[in-house]
Amino acid sequence: MPKRPRPIPADPAPLPLDHPALIAAALVAVACIVVSVSFRIYDTDIWQHLAVGRAIWTLHHVPTTQLWTWPTYGAPDVNASWGFRALIWPVWHAWGVPGLFAWRWLATLAAFAILWATARRMGARGFTPLVVLVLCSLIYRQRSQVRPETLVSVLLALELWILETRRRAPGSGNPGPDRVFWLIPIAWGWANVHISYYVGIVLLVFHLIGTRPLGASKRGPQAKAEWNAWRRLLLASALAVGVSFVNPWGWRALWQPFEYFFQWRHEPIFQSIGELKPVVWSNNLLNGLPLILLAWPALLLWRASRFGFDRVEALTLAFFAAIALGSQRFLGTFALVAAPYLARDLHDAWRTTRLAAAVRSPWARALLASAACVAVSLPEWKRADLPLGIEMEDFQYPIRACDYIEANGIRGRSFNQFAAGGYILYRFWPDRTRLPFMDIHQAGTREDRTLYAYSLGSPPYWRELDARHRFEYAVLFRHQFPREILIDVLDADSTWAHVFMDDAAVVYVRRGGAFQSLIARDAYAVVPGGNGALNALGAASENDSLLRRRVRAELERAIEGSPWHSRSASLLANVTLIEHRPEEASDLLREALRVDPLTPRARERLGMIALDAGRPRDALGLFEKERRVVGRSVSLELLTAAAWRALGDLGRARTAYREALRLDPANQTARDSLAAFGGTP
Repeated sequence: MPKRPRPIPADPAPLPLDHPALIAAALVAVACIVVSVSFRIYDTDIWQHLAVGRAIWTLHHVPTTQLWTWPTYGAPDVNASWGFRALIWPVWHAWGVPGLFAWRWLATLAAFAILWATARRMGARGFTPLVVLVLCSLIYRQRSQVRPETLVSVLLALELWILETRRRAPGSGNPGPDRVFWLIPIAWGWANVHISYYVGIVLLVFHLIGTRPLGASKRGPQAKAEWNAWRRLLLASALAVGVSFVNPWGWRALWQPFEYFFQWRHEPIFQSIGELKPVVWSNNLLNGLPLILLAWPALLLWRASRFGFDRVEALTLAFFAAIALGSQRFLGTFALVAAPYLARDLHDAWRTTRLAAAVRSPWARALLASAACVAVSLPEWKRADLPLGIEMEDFQYPIRACDYIEANGIRGRSFNQFAAGGYILYRFWPDRTRLPFMDIHQAGTREDRTLYAYSLGSPPYWRELDARHRFEYAVLFRHQFPREILIDVLDADSTWAHVFMDDAAVVYVRRGGAFQSLIARDAYAVVPGGNGALNALGAASENDSLLRRRVRAELERAIEGSPWHSRSASLLANVTLIEHRPEEASDLLREALRVDPLTPRARERLGMIALDAGRPRDALGLFEKERRVVGRSVSLELLTAAAWRALGDLGRARTAYREALRLDPANQTARDSLAAFGGTP
């Protein structure tokens, strides 16, 4: 018969919640968590959440048919996130961007406060859990955009609290309060706010497996109590599954995650979505994910050797680590479920160390924990791709493109990338003549989804999709991902003309139709919407002053047409550099950086201007700023070497040349320069 786990020894000096030192450390942890989720909102899905929420309040019912895209209008539609959308719309309508951030803060703090209560109920009543919670919040932050997951995080934390509270009281083998029937409304809410409802069911199964009394004997009052508690959990679990069917679509809503697993995930369009791909480690080196993935199983095994094997924790670790590593969208879920177990295990391990025995003062422990919370957070807060700020990155959305569409009466059969569909829907619903081709849920037939996915990188597939629908206008993101060339294809296609462009989007209209007068007035003739023709345009502009004047006029028009014009300002800076006007180029580059601090090579070019003006020290500062944003590059290292040469520091110049050679061993400029200054590669 398996050996029962020994009771966890009580903390010799547990701190009550009202202890001033614990309150102070908790406030530091709260501040760290709030800062972590206070980066600018860039998620494109938010607009469809708001649009559908507005529709629910406008129609006074939950739509069960497709009202969001024009090709499939009227078809059956499952909207598993309707509950979240109905809640978030009034928040946005009343308070706008501050309301969205308040939602993020409150939902995140509620989830982690419940997880802290769970950890304390499991016996972790010191300061260590606060550090663990802050560390887990750094992983969670990338999933803290205003999405249904923010509400799910609270439901998940509540479920963990209920399940772990009933398992045992701290320091004894006695069960805590049994609130298992609270799991029923949680399950119902989860099934009506997000497709991930099954995660809650999986947790219930793990607790049914992990808390089932071992052995066949049911004799004795304690054994009887354990079996009765397990039967209550079994009944509550069955009712939780049953109540999940109470949603506007019944079983169809519950089938969606299985439909994705068996069918959708094999389609090209879903394979191209970043959040559905495995973990990108370069994005998770600063947030503690590798540390937690190593520490949690190690602590689980350590604790098993001391107090007995925790079946529930082992199952939870195995499942949630697997789904998180396989799909980035579950990283936040993994961080949440890890928090209470990791807090308990690390708390127990910490109590066995000499340092813990030496640091007895509550205030000293509070200071140590607070310093650790800030220290682990700082590297993640400095990430350039998640800049802190209470605002939305409006330049990510086709706002001015939709303004142009509305102002110029553009309507008809549109094409758009699905990520842009949310904002287009938000702007134009319920006008059926301006609905998107595809929304954030990739609505459409399987054939359309497949053609769409391939059309972004292959002209034949685009021509087949266009022949199928005969698009009249298109809204394409200006930013091009690798192997996405559709915007360049339309630039080269004489049947299309682009009439608007800014940092976010380009609007193309079909020639020979209803937009001829618009094309005659607004079409860009020389400046392309994409990147494909830029090199040729730049080379031609160097020797053709008339072409430069046309380029300048079109770029100036683009700058005037939208406040998000960093790309046009950056390109115009190149034109002014060709014309030997460095001061004007500097102004344009600073304007580009004001609009978008990540403007490619803007600081590098400002450094080149400073270097040419005899200010090598200023140039070095600009090169270092560029390096922090984009990383090292051969051109930056060569320019850095030139700046150190200008300052007379040949040793540092050689170091920069060697770094350029490390990045590109075939670079002859670096090799020749090293040889000229007596250095070796």
